[in-house]
Amino acid sequence: MHVSRGRNTGLGLALASALAFGGSGVAAKPLIEAGLDPLHVVWLRVAGAALVMLPLAWRHRALVRDRPLLLAGFGLFAVAGVQACYFAAISRIPVGVALLVEYLAPALVLGWVRFVQRRPVTRAAALGVVLAVGGLACVVEVWAGLGFDAVGLLLALGAACCQVGYFVLSDQGGDAGADAPDPLGVIAYGLLVGALVLTVVARPWQAEWSVLAGGADMDGSTVPAWVLLGWIVAVATVLAYVTGVLSVRRLSPQVAGVVACLEAVVATVFAWVLLGEALSAPQLVGGCVVLVGAFIAQSSTPGHDRTAGEAVPEPERELSDGVRAS
Repeated sequence: MHVSRGRNTGLGLALASALAFGGSGVAAKPLIEAGLDPLHVVWLRVAGAALVMLPLAWRHRALVRDRPLLLAGFGLFAVAGVQACYFAAISRIPVGVALLVEYLAPALVLGWVRFVQRRPVTRAAALGVVLAVGGLACVVEVWAGLGFDAVGLLLALGAACCQVGYFVLSDQGGDAGADAPDPLGVIAYGLLVGALVLTVVARPWQAEWSVLAGGADMDGSTVPAWVLLGWIVAVATVLAYVTGVLSVRRLSPQVAGVVACLEAVVATVFAWVLLGEALSAPQLVGGCVVLVGAFIAQSSTPGHDRTAGEAVPEPERELSDGVRAS
């Protein structure tokens, strides 16, 4: 009973994270169209979230001494790396292609677990990845424009690798115990590190700050720019990272990674409802396939629960331990 409850909680958190992350695009796009550079939007997103989490960073300041490499890695890969590589990629290749390549991350997580950690993964998890990636190809309609650009594709692959770092590093300290780093502290310092790195990349002093004082068009309606920015910071970043990291600690990195593919489905639906970007039949079918893949993957670890005090049978522990052997 405790095991099932822990798995369901983890799945709920993963779904909440996908919803929160998926809602970033519909808020960011009007700001970009209003005159803000994409990298400046990313900087505002991360820097604002870091400011919100600053009290937690102070509360968990001992992490700077105890786990400096974990904090630096989370900030560089899980925060700054994913954002910078993705936005650089879409400047050279179609957005759909970049998104599909980035969400090869679940397959790369499985490769990490299988070949680096030398731990078995279930066929269900692998099948879930295949279905989720295939469905994602339909959601983003990858066939609509394949502009081959080697640098762009490498940047998108870099975003995928950084996303692997997000899942792997989120899993560190997943076992209960006094030595486990507090996930909120890790997120807080990760955002601080990411904000510092992105400051160098984005050069926010060159931003069109006047945009934030006006309004942005959202499918014919004018929305205050600060409201959109508030959504991006509070929901699409703070809430998204908190629920995402907590979900990885209750599921496994590979399962949470597949469920995260729902972000593309959520983003597409939000764009349809809020921005008037209609869904095609292949996108609807692809969304259903992603859902099926995510369900199969999460059901592949029936005994996984890191919050329960019960022992996990050995065959199930092999998968649920994931990357924690590092």
